[in-house]
Amino acid sequence: MKYKNAEAIFPKELLIEIQRHAQGEIIYIPKTKGARKKWGEESGNKAYLKNRNKKICKKFEIGLSVDELSEEFYLSVDSIKKIVYTRKNR
Repeated sequence: MKYKNAEAIFPKELLIEIQRHAQGEIIYIPKTKGARKKWGEESGNKAYLKNRNKKICKKFEIGLSVDELSEEFYLSVDSIKKIVYTRKNR
């Protein structure tokens, strides 16, 4: 998040009104709901994990054990169980 001077972005009338409520304060202005991206969408982490989980489920379906998957993907047995037994990953 970058700092911006309010004088450079707000109309003078709006700046005067804001100064009536907060002078010399740092104010966070959140993005509108439509502008927000969900977790992992911008970095690609969400897509990476979804793809990884599909691979784990496919390998489980062809017969690899939870212990084998745990070793292959460097995840705990409990994590593998959550992935293969959760309906949304299938």
